[in-house]
Amino acid sequence: MERFLQVVVDGIADGSVYAALALALVLIFRSTGVVNFAQGEMAMFATFVAWALADSGVPLVLALLGALAFAFAAGMLVERVLIRPVEGGNPLNLVIVTLGLFIVVNAAAGWIWGFTLKDFPQIFPGGVAEVGGVSLSVESLGIIGVLLAVVLVLWALFTHTGIGLAMRAAAQSPASARLVGVPVGRMLMLGWGLAALLGALAGVLVAPRLFLDTNLMAGVLVYSFAGAALGGFDSPLGAVIGSWIIGITEGLAGTYVDAIGSDLKVLVPLTIIVGVLLLRPSGLFGSPEVTRA
Repeated sequence: MERFLQVVVDGIADGSVYAALALALVLIFRSTGVVNFAQGEMAMFATFVAWALADSGVPLVLALLGALAFAFAAGMLVERVLIRPVEGGNPLNLVIVTLGLFIVVNAAAGWIWGFTLKDFPQIFPGGVAEVGGVSLSVESLGIIGVLLAVVLVLWALFTHTGIGLAMRAAAQSPASARLVGVPVGRMLMLGWGLAALLGALAGVLVAPRLFLDTNLMAGVLVYSFAGAALGGFDSPLGAVIGSWIIGITEGLAGTYVDAIGSDLKVLVPLTIIVGVLLLRPSGLFGSPEVTRA
C-alpha cells in the first residue's frame, strides 16, 4: 500500500508538470482555436535562460524569476509580431506559424547553448517527508504545491479582477468585447504572455528531473496534449484534472504492468488521446460543440 501511494503522489507530481503546460495550451486554444505546437519549445528556451543565469552566478530564485519574466515578455512579443497578422484568417496559417516557430526556437537554443546535455540545479531540497507513515519525495510535494498555488492565482485572476474578466471576454467573443470597450488585442497579447510563463514554469519544474537539452519538452508536450484532450481544450480545470489522470495512469502502468515498464509509458497518453477522440472529442469537462440542425 505504501508503494502504491508513493506511485500515486509521484504521478500527481508528474501530472502537475504536464498540467502547467496543458494550461498554456488551453489558454492559447481558447483565444485562437489552434494548438500552439511551439509551446514546448518556448518553455525549453526559457528553461535554458534560467540555467544560463544560474550558471553565471545569479541566485537560483532570481534566475527562475528572470526566466519567467523573459517567457512572459517573449510570449507577448510572439503574439504581437507573428500571430496577430494571421489571426482571424485561415486556421491553417496559424498552425504553420506555430510549426515554423517550433523549428526556429529549437534551432536557436541549440545554436546559443549547444546540443549537449546539461544539469539543471535542484529547485526543491532532496530527501523524503513522512506523511501518514508514507515516505513521499519532498520534490514531488513541492511540485504539487506549486501547481495548486498557480491554479489558485489563475482562478483569482480570471474571476476577481477586471483584467482577467477582460481576457475571458476577449477570448470568448472578440467582436462583442470590442463593442463594450475591451482592448481585445492587448488582452490576447497578455494571454499569450501568460501561457508562455506557464510553459516556462513547467520547463523549470521538469528540468531537474531530467537533463536539460533542446528536446527537453518534447515528451512533456505529448503528455500535456493528452491531459488537455482528456480534460477538454476549453476547460482550464479539465486540463489540470486530465493531466493528473495521465500522470497517475502513467505511473501505475509503468510500475505494475510488466509489459509496459518504463520504456513504453508513452503508450498511455497516446492511447488516452485516441480513446478520447473516439468516445468524447470535447473531453471530460469540455463543452460539446453545438450545431444547428
